[in-house]
Amino acid sequence: MKAVVVLAMGWVVGSHAQASLLPQWRADLQRLTEDAVRAAVPAPAQSSVEVGEPDSRLRLAPCAQVQAFVPPGQSLWGRSRVGLRCLQGAVRWSITVPVHVRVLAEAWAATQPLPAGATLGLEHVVRRRVELTAEVSPALAQAEPPVGRVLARPIEAGDAVRQHHLRQRQWFAAGAPVQLRLAGAGFSIRTEGQALTPGWEGQTVRVKLESGRTVLGQAVGPHEVELPW
Repeated sequence: MKAVVVLAMGWVVGSHAQASLLPQWRADLQRLTEDAVRAAVPAPAQSSVEVGEPDSRLRLAPCAQVQAFVPPGQSLWGRSRVGLRCLQGAVRWSITVPVHVRVLAEAWAATQPLPAGATLGLEHVVRRRVELTAEVSPALAQAEPPVGRVLARPIEAGDAVRQHHLRQRQWFAAGAPVQLRLAGAGFSIRTEGQALTPGWEGQTVRVKLESGRTVLGQAVGPHEVELPW
């Protein structure tokens, strides 16, 4: 979630002042984050953004033009940070401000406490609204219930079933024949190859084509590899 907006407004007059968000700055940071979140989550999801305060120990020089930005490497998911930097002033400064992003949507949740090693049945999961951003690991939001999946760690009743709860599946072994697919806007290409490395769910795999060329793709299903576009 990346976005940039320029805020053209003055800073307090005088010498270095304690960092504090002006109302206009807070409103623009709020808008910046909300727009980025809405662009990244599905329409049925509900999201909210809470903008915090910068470190009270900071002292900032006067600035006539400030830019809000998302720092490199920051994902606006859960507890994160956005930035403010001075573009026009005697002293150029840059600070970050905490934000808390919450996204609520329907996903699969456990109906009862389950231990690691348990195999999920239909009676173990239910669709309910959960906070997707409560953890970094993605919640399982697909339409099909995760029946037959084995838990890699215990889960409590009511908790969202997340990727890190499940044992990783091996879709195929090294040396196995695989189907490769490449899909883009208005086209889809399929070909065959031989896996040179094991195909673990969601992991990169090396595949040798009939021509002898080696390509990298992602293991996405039984004997299925998706090539990057």
